[in-house]
Amino acid sequence: MSTLPFAPCVTHAHFSHSLSPMFILRRLPLTRHLRLPRNNRVASVVSAAAVRQDATLWTPAPLSLIESAAESLFHISIDISNSPDLVASYTRPGQYLQLRVPDVEKPSFLAIASPPSLTASRGAFEFLVKSIAGSTAEILCGLKKGETVELSPVMGNGFSIDQIDPPEKFPTVLIFATGSGISPIRSLIESGFSADRRSDVRLYYGARNLKRMAYQEKFKEWESSGVKVVPVLSQPDDGWKGETGYVQAAFARAKQLSAPKATGAVLCGQKQMAEEITTMLVADGVSNDKLLKNF
Repeated sequence: MSTLPFAPCVTHAHFSHSLSPMFILRRLPLTRHLRLPRNNRVASVVSAAAVRQDATLWTPAPLSLIESAAESLFHISIDISNSPDLVASYTRPGQYLQLRVPDVEKPSFLAIASPPSLTASRGAFEFLVKSIAGSTAEILCGLKKGETVELSPVMGNGFSIDQIDPPEKFPTVLIFATGSGISPIRSLIESGFSADRRSDVRLYYGARNLKRMAYQEKFKEWESSGVKVVPVLSQPDDGWKGETGYVQAAFARAKQLSAPKATGAVLCGQKQMAEEITTMLVADGVSNDKLLKNF
């Protein structure tokens, strides 16, 4: 995942006589007026940062769904119905959190795919997770329903949709996503941002081929809400008649920006794509502060 500082995993461990640095650190008395050599001060700052990270509040929650979404992509749903504060903390599309799996220290950063309203009504977070060999995400995708993971508090400010409101003033909204970057875009579209009150809302969604493109079953629903979906395949199978190549190239061919100052954009996914799209839009007169980014 384009994804969108790690906290150590809490495990039951038996300590030997060879104590870990963090074990020793937590038992050292603090001396308020102690002056340390420069190198020791640096080490102290690093150690203090580790302690702060260790203070992250982790909420255990069971997996309620794991199923294939596309090639190497998985739908993951996590039951947080017993954690009302965590549910309430998710307020805006584009927010994310950290997730830890059992016995693995390194967490994974995941953008939340379900819109806040759906999360509130079902008491569950939904994610679109790319399984990458050797990663925490790969282990997550291999777990079973009912197994427990740990979630951090919800993080980030999400998409500042108020920057491209009201819809009458910004009738054109261009949305760009690649791969699993479609995850927070799903949350945005299904949260509603008055797409049906805008004259030109387009989603350019890039993947290698249709087998790697998630959420195809949602395209009609998204279209009915006012979002024109433009799938872009970089390595399409024979018979594909839609857009080909990369998202930025597909947009460059289409463009059709009649009023740049009345245009907003949302970008999420591969960094190079977002940077090239940003350059094109700004060159065409779109205000940089109307480009909402999550990559």
